[in-house]
Amino acid sequence: MKLISWNLLHRDGAELIDVARLIERHQPDLLVMQEATRAIESLPDLVGGICARAPLPGRVHGLAMWLPIPPPHLPQVFPMPSGAVVQRVWQMLDLGDFAVANVHLSQGQLLNRVQLRHVARHLPRCAAVVGDYNLVGPSLLPGFHDGGPRRHTHRMSDVLPLRLDRCLVRGLVCSEAEVLARGASDHRPIMLRLSLAAASQIGQQQPRPRVA
Repeated sequence: MKLISWNLLHRDGAELIDVARLIERHQPDLLVMQEATRAIESLPDLVGGICARAPLPGRVHGLAMWLPIPPPHLPQVFPMPSGAVVQRVWQMLDLGDFAVANVHLSQGQLLNRVQLRHVARHLPRCAAVVGDYNLVGPSLLPGFHDGGPRRHTHRMSDVLPLRLDRCLVRGLVCSEAEVLARGASDHRPIMLRLSLAAASQIGQQQPRPRVA
């Protein structure tokens, strides 16, 4: 699977046409988005496929998934432990052999790790958790290893570079991991190629190429 994750920045960020151009250029099998507004629901009008959006409670933005063909099951939406201000949800796409979770975690460095553990408990044996982690330092998520690119994906206040957009995998091999051009958002998309690990590899950390 060729997977792309992008935080669109709902205010003055990537617009519908920017997302359509990303799809046309890279042809992903799955695009997961964070801070997606209602406008993203019109994405199939431009590039075909299907789009499922899950707004955060009380917010104009939320999570979204786009696929070029209908999946076996539509993405499901689940609540996650939330902070005092923002209620958060996460999306799960069950592809049969493995599942993909789309997340936009809280900024609190204890809370976002609690949220990660919550998501992991509800995933099957082979899974990927991808999105905007808002996390600094190691994820500390048992059983998963970091399959995402090591370059920064966001620059706080246009000064401090941070690697906020990540992908943790269990039972999967990430053969490619790349940070794409920033575009109109304050986050740069990440692109990965995922495949099932051999039975003897599941639960073990797998090496992956370092792609800039």
